[in-house]
Amino acid sequence: MQQSALIIGTGIGGLASAIRLAVKGYAVDVFEQSALPGGKISQRQSSGFRFDTGPSLFTMPQLVDELFQLAGKKPDSYFRYSPLDSSCKYFWEDGTHITAWKDPEKFASEIAANTSVKAEQVLAFLKKSQRLYDITHEVFLFSSFHKPANYLKPAFRKSLFRLHELDAFTTMHRKNSRWFSDHKVIQLFDRYATYNGSSPYKTPATLNIIPHLEHNIGAFFPEKGMYHIVDALYRLSLDLGVRFHFETPVKAIHTKGGRVVRVETSKTTMTPDIVISNVDIIKLYGGLLPGQSVPKKQLSRERSSSALIFYWGIDRVFDKLSLHNIFFSKNYKAEFDHLFEKKSISDDPTVYIFISCKQIPEDAPPGFENWYVMINAPENIGQDWNSLIAAARFNILKKIHRITGVDIASHIVTESMADPRSIEAETASFRGSLYGLSSNSSFSAFNRHPNFKKSIKNLYFTGGSVHPGGGIPLCLASARIVDEAIQPDPIKH
Repeated sequence: MQQSALIIGTGIGGLASAIRLAVKGYAVDVFEQSALPGGKISQRQSSGFRFDTGPSLFTMPQLVDELFQLAGKKPDSYFRYSPLDSSCKYFWEDGTHITAWKDPEKFASEIAANTSVKAEQVLAFLKKSQRLYDITHEVFLFSSFHKPANYLKPAFRKSLFRLHELDAFTTMHRKNSRWFSDHKVIQLFDRYATYNGSSPYKTPATLNIIPHLEHNIGAFFPEKGMYHIVDALYRLSLDLGVRFHFETPVKAIHTKGGRVVRVETSKTTMTPDIVISNVDIIKLYGGLLPGQSVPKKQLSRERSSSALIFYWGIDRVFDKLSLHNIFFSKNYKAEFDHLFEKKSISDDPTVYIFISCKQIPEDAPPGFENWYVMINAPENIGQDWNSLIAAARFNILKKIHRITGVDIASHIVTESMADPRSIEAETASFRGSLYGLSSNSSFSAFNRHPNFKKSIKNLYFTGGSVHPGGGIPLCLASARIVDEAIQPDPIKH
């Protein structure tokens, strides 16, 4: 008898799980409250401009390719991408700018030419980053911490024997400050804490594995933009027979005897053999699991940051800007103090500008550009967002003016935005936190919710709010962990 699987949510983790279970032979139904797949990976269009609205940096594309290969399909029949010559362009207000070239030696030389740091120091740092990744990735990214048997595996023993190399008990900023003497280079590498919504002044230096992904392996870009990832996985799912139910939210997951016995949606009730939730873990416990309280760790730990994003259609071209651009703040420490201590936004935030038409000309009319302008924002705890947004917009425009010499405000021809409130409402992310829990402690990786629940045998979890964390690669990793954890139900055999 064919087993059935029900997946809640079409975020990247949910789509990957649907594909993996369909390949295993399950009859898969996916329920989504929105009208389109993607979760946080979405897009919007306005007056001839197209904007990706979620993640904008693409690393570890092999994790996407793997899903097509599992299904016996050629990845490039659905999805194409290319490596970027540079992953980002960094700007400071004193006129310094650094291009993060794909070639590590060229990147190191670029830093040496614009700061007091020698190229050899940068290359040694990137080598250390690769070493951290080699030691930790099988344990931290692709395995569950919550299965005792995993600790007997060679990869776990390897990591335990090299615990002293993981820099788990010092912060990213402290480690980077010891490695480099120039504050600009420290700031450049401190920035990687924001890739999972954390502070470099709190997060463990183990997360210095992230530069390896971007600088040693490289950054990539999908042929049709970031939403192309979702579209390709959705089409693959359909080809595998997955059934999607859009605008059909799940109302309750009913359990009995340590198992899910039925799932109630807005339109029907189903009795699947397996349930995988791609929903924010706090939202799931708080609304969909009657009789189950939210685990204390998930409520007591510090949340990740959120974002304030402006989508601007610009009526001119900026040749000095690249696909990805960072305009750094003058006082990085103050910026993160505002985010995590004051739950506010500093007067001088670091500004990220993503311009997809640099790679996809059709994303903006000729002679125009589509700007995705983002700053980090705190979780939503009821702040006066209207005032915070107005002040932030003013300060962002001033910063862009100072660095580019252009009064960008007069060139905005279309505008929309997203803030922690709308992110929470549209993606069901608790308080608008993009990555669930922050990584602002030495043991934060162990505080994330497991990918399963021991007391409910056929319920599993994927997505950014559970292990191993947020972002496209980690959400795909969560789906792989769940896939490996699911065993055939003896009841059906």
